[in-house]
Amino acid sequence: MPRSPLFRALLQVLGLVSLAVWARAEVCVDDDVDRRVCLEQPARRIVALSPGATELLYDAGAGDRLVGAVSFSDYPSEAKALPRVGSYKRLDLEAILALKPDLVVAWVSGNPATQVERLETLGLNVYRGEPLRFAEVADTLERLAVLAGTEPAGRAAAARFRDGITELRDRFAGADPVTVFYEVWEEPLMTVNGEHLISEAIRTCGGVNVFADLPGLAPRIGTEAVIAADPEAIVAGGMGENNPAWLTPWKRFRALTAVQRENLFFVPPSTLQRPTPQMLEGTRLLCDHLERARARR
Repeated sequence: MPRSPLFRALLQVLGLVSLAVWARAEVCVDDDVDRRVCLEQPARRIVALSPGATELLYDAGAGDRLVGAVSFSDYPSEAKALPRVGSYKRLDLEAILALKPDLVVAWVSGNPATQVERLETLGLNVYRGEPLRFAEVADTLERLAVLAGTEPAGRAAAARFRDGITELRDRFAGADPVTVFYEVWEEPLMTVNGEHLISEAIRTCGGVNVFADLPGLAPRIGTEAVIAADPEAIVAGGMGENNPAWLTPWKRFRALTAVQRENLFFVPPSTLQRPTPQMLEGTRLLCDHLERARARR
């Protein structure tokens, strides 16, 4: 039976109402400190307060919604052109406010807590992130995608990351253990404990972090502690993506097993020291290094 012009007009009105309701639909997620973050609609202007957050947002399909980032936000290359809002350790609150973001993505342990709280008191929506496990990296991709309205891209990126990590775990599940010292910083000398995400990468490759039991995610240590632990492999990041200079000083300690067997390995810091999907690449490289260490026994 043909529909009357009035009926068709009513359908059009209902469709417009539904579209308007959808456009205003609230989106909510829980962040890494178990706080509910809700936006009236998906974010269109986002500021990232760590290089890792910047990278995660691009991976989640929200790169075109980023309007500001902190210094050293250099991946992907498009991020280099974003307006800067200070460093992750010293935020430029005026610059952040001037960008009028509808979402700010903060770093729990890296950003000054008082400055982040100040942003909230000024009325900004803040998502606090601190992925400490590979599973949480994938979860973060999906959460940020929800807040940005880019769920398909976020789910796809999360699935790729989960699948890649699962493949590595399966491959090295029965590998002989290799004791590892990971140098996260040179002066002062710093490593990571067993709760750090880098330790999960080490475990995934069949490695054993010799400083896993220390308190604090990134504890300071002395050279004497490394000598006493005598790791089979020493792995370091560095001051640049192609700068393994932190490994050179260890060569003078000829009694170290890692030195005797030439198991001094470099991993570009952006691939292991940021909680992002790049950790899949960094973990693969780490696993390759530890396989070399096994072959040199």
